[in-house]
Amino acid sequence: MLRRFEIHRANTVDEAVALRVRFGEEAAVYAGGTELLLAMKMGVAHWPHLIDVKPIAELRQITSDGARIRIGATVTHWDLERDPVIARALPTFSRLERNVANVRVRAAGTLTGNIAFAEPHADPPTLLNALDATIVVRGQSGQREIPIREFVTGMYQTALGPDEIIVATEIPLPPAGVHASYVKFQILERPSVGVAVVASVRDGRFSAVPSVVIGAVDEMPRRVPAEPLRGALVQDAGTGDALAEAARQAVEPVADLAGSVEYKRHLVGVFVRRALDALVAQAA
Repeated sequence: MLRRFEIHRANTVDEAVALRVRFGEEAAVYAGGTELLLAMKMGVAHWPHLIDVKPIAELRQITSDGARIRIGATVTHWDLERDPVIARALPTFSRLERNVANVRVRAAGTLTGNIAFAEPHADPPTLLNALDATIVVRGQSGQREIPIREFVTGMYQTALGPDEIIVATEIPLPPAGVHASYVKFQILERPSVGVAVVASVRDGRFSAVPSVVIGAVDEMPRRVPAEPLRGALVQDAGTGDALAEAARQAVEPVADLAGSVEYKRHLVGVFVRRALDALVAQAA
């Protein structure tokens, strides 16, 4: 049962920041509310004040300057899966968004809310990490940009300051020859393991160090050390074995209803190989 709370509607980012300053830790920013209200209904969290940022026009936009795509903080998963610019420039991300949770969640839930809640069993942060996305926040001292790999600091923990709100997520557009894949496994509504691979492939080899990130098995997305694979043949069995082993060692699985530590570590190896296969198919 929900405990009593008050909603404060902000019409500008400055108003939202002022409300954050006024109420401090007793307030949470609210847009879709799919994660926040669920936590409040379950009694695991409570905020007496919710700051509604949906009326802020600048937060509802998806724009591109040719170098990166900027996604406003109140853009929903439903908006993202249907956006033609994202489908063309970031097809792997577009496919991921079409498979987030269920249609009800996608219609109301926002990408920013997913990131801000830092729920470990989530799809977008894993791929966004591999794509070197940046979280743009604004507070009393102005605006700052935080790489997503630094923004999510732990389970339900972020680097967001007490007076700050997220205004956008920015994703660099991959140059020609760079491919991305994302695969996941789930038996419940949330993923049990998610694997993202972003890499430049030339003449059948990794022409740079591939970016490999594992999500959902750990308290936060984990980057896999892959420096030895620069120049490796992507279709060589040894490459897949080496990457799978590096990934298994990079994570610290958490046992839960989705499986034991050993089972999840095994899944990581399996799905790293599948993500690599998907990347090879794209490069071909």
